[in-house]
Amino acid sequence: MSTTAEKLKIVGVDVQDIRFPTSLYAHGSDAMHTDPDYSAVYVTIKLRNGMEGNGMTFTLGRGNEIVVAAVESLKDIVLGQVVTDIYKDFGNFWRALTSDSQLRWVGPEKGVIHLATAAIVNGLWDLWAKLLKKPLWRLLVDLEPEQLVSCIDFRYLSNVLTKNEAIEILRRGREGMESRIEELEANGYPAYTTQAGWIGFNDQQINDAAAKYLALGFTAFKVKVGRNLYEDVKRLEKIRALIGWDKTLMVDANQIWEVQEAIDWMTQLAVYKPLWIEEPTSPDDVLGHATIASALKPLGIAVATGEMCCNRVLFKQFLQTGAMEYCQIDSARIGGVNEILSVYLMARKMKVKVCPHAGGVGLCEMVQHLQMWDYVALSGTKEGRMIEYVDEHHEHFENPLVMRDACYIPPKAPGYSSTLKQESVLKYSYPNGSEWLEMFQKGLFPRAKK
Repeated sequence: MSTTAEKLKIVGVDVQDIRFPTSLYAHGSDAMHTDPDYSAVYVTIKLRNGMEGNGMTFTLGRGNEIVVAAVESLKDIVLGQVVTDIYKDFGNFWRALTSDSQLRWVGPEKGVIHLATAAIVNGLWDLWAKLLKKPLWRLLVDLEPEQLVSCIDFRYLSNVLTKNEAIEILRRGREGMESRIEELEANGYPAYTTQAGWIGFNDQQINDAAAKYLALGFTAFKVKVGRNLYEDVKRLEKIRALIGWDKTLMVDANQIWEVQEAIDWMTQLAVYKPLWIEEPTSPDDVLGHATIASALKPLGIAVATGEMCCNRVLFKQFLQTGAMEYCQIDSARIGGVNEILSVYLMARKMKVKVCPHAGGVGLCEMVQHLQMWDYVALSGTKEGRMIEYVDEHHEHFENPLVMRDACYIPPKAPGYSSTLKQESVLKYSYPNGSEWLEMFQKGLFPRAKK
């Protein structure tokens, strides 16, 4: 092996359980997840030359340790690889990572094992961008169509999207690319916020948050619904009174309803003119979502979903059946950047808008790169598209997102914006970080593992 290759060999895959106590203040609360503690499985991929890439996936607290264990099970597939060899044939490496003949049984390509895959894969992309000294969005933009497509595993997709079709779509997307880069760097990418809409917020919290984000220039707001119709009506009346009728409103049920229940409930809420209902029922129920979409279309309400879709095949079916009018990829749920690229390409072919899910720990930081690549090199438009924004935990990142006039400003630092500050890692590592030890001592988390 050459000296250069030896320096680029992966010699470490470290994983840490990072958790933040967001349940103390009802941040992140929705109809299904009433007490989330925003958490991350944080992976550090180390090269012999000292360079590191950081990737993560997102959970709500308990169970984070299970994803950590899954990363430990997968890391032997990564250790000892020369990282540049991975990038030369990333699609096949991704398939190898997801197709271990024994580990595949505990997926396949879904659940805990796929969350662990996302954390590792995201770390590899962060490392690639750092090696090339580019932010990830710019790395994706600069890849030739053939090279980008080689990163994707097209298994199970060819009846909807072939490699050749994907290459042709990307070639067309290159027209006018430089002018879009200039426009993006000047104006950023529009965002909407969920920060005023958590289901556990009291009236004062809602008032304060709505006022804050209106003052920051936000014109689109999402509200959590689904536990009590009477309370939902009161909450939407309040939000509309605060933001006015000229602003965009979306609602999110986080999977709480049966199919007919979703139709009936949203019929009652239609008077508040929501743009979409997000995750109205089980995230795996393609036909249920299609039924809801058909029933609500005459009311002017679209269906948005995707943050809990487990893989590209489920996305394919949602797109095929018209069950997804707004496609909500999540940067940490399916198998990392490689698989997400395939979803963007299918959505582009089927003319479905992508409006990513974000919030959580690092989701905003990561997903901005993907959506900016889509604008510059794939869809070529921002029309009807937004990135979710939640003001949570950005201060813990080495290169946090930059928000200006309710728009994400393109990252400039090399990487995927996914590197945590070491101080934050030491404080919030679970269960022995200094912040957790203090909370245990105060009795704030009596059920927590000590």
